[in-house]
Amino acid sequence: MLAAANIRDTQELTLRIIFMGTPDFAVPALRALLEAGHEVAAVYTQPPRAAGRGMALRKSPVHDFAEQAGLTVRAPERLKGTEEQERFSAFRADAAVVVAYGLILPRPILEATRHGAFNLHASLLPRWRGAAPINRAIMAGDSETGISIMRITEGLDAGPVCLEVRMPIGVDQTAGELNDELAVRGARLMVHALSALERSQLDCRPQAENGITYAKKIDPAEAHIDWSLPARDVHNLIRGLSPSPGAWFEIEVNGKPERIKALRAVLARGSGTPGTLLDKGLTIACGEGAVRLTEVQRSGRKPMSAEDFLRGAKLPAGTVLS
Repeated sequence: MLAAANIRDTQELTLRIIFMGTPDFAVPALRALLEAGHEVAAVYTQPPRAAGRGMALRKSPVHDFAEQAGLTVRAPERLKGTEEQERFSAFRADAAVVVAYGLILPRPILEATRHGAFNLHASLLPRWRGAAPINRAIMAGDSETGISIMRITEGLDAGPVCLEVRMPIGVDQTAGELNDELAVRGARLMVHALSALERSQLDCRPQAENGITYAKKIDPAEAHIDWSLPARDVHNLIRGLSPSPGAWFEIEVNGKPERIKALRAVLARGSGTPGTLLDKGLTIACGEGAVRLTEVQRSGRKPMSAEDFLRGAKLPAGTVLS
């Protein structure tokens, strides 16, 4: 009797959805929705892009996962055309689920499903609306972030928030590590949101008018480390841009200039002229204090520990970085 009731409840709580996402961050949510029994009518993702040394076209992580799962995949360049909007509407979905898709949804798309569109956003809205909330939270030195499930409106991440979960940011945690944690937590939260939606119990409330910040895309120029900044700011930049695009500096390695990515660091004791190596390790003086690099990446090579890097690069104390 209990088993029959559970089956009936599960059937009542399944929805026909369109999933819209592109990077690795979105894959756990799509997987979780399938495991929860929701019918995924179609998956929308960004078109294949040139990548790698050969610049061959590469499908997005969501595209690859969806094809392996046997799902219908659409990868339009734009959603503004009438023809594309009619195709979207023809799926007759109950809701659209959006996770780091990368395109603005025009009004006809937002109105094409029975319940509307819901976005999984990696911040506690209204803080860090926009494209790079995980990176910006770490770069700003935030000690807390989270996941928000938001009903999408035409404003940039300005819609009412339906559910949220908070989580701390570790003092040395990188953007990559936080990305993975938030992706898993967000996937579970989206499943919960859709269950509440089908029960008509999803309460979405307007965002606060105070505390709005925007997480603009990372400009490549931001990745160049400025050692004249305080050590805490340098530390936050390094972990906020790790593993990609990676904060970097230049140095002569065995007599040749080379760009090095700094992937992990810790705050350290010491002082000196900014950009100067303070010991035989990778402790570097900043405008205030110092940082010690613990993981780096040389051009064209895999990430390596500071110890492994120093075995192949003799850098005496007093060496000045760019």
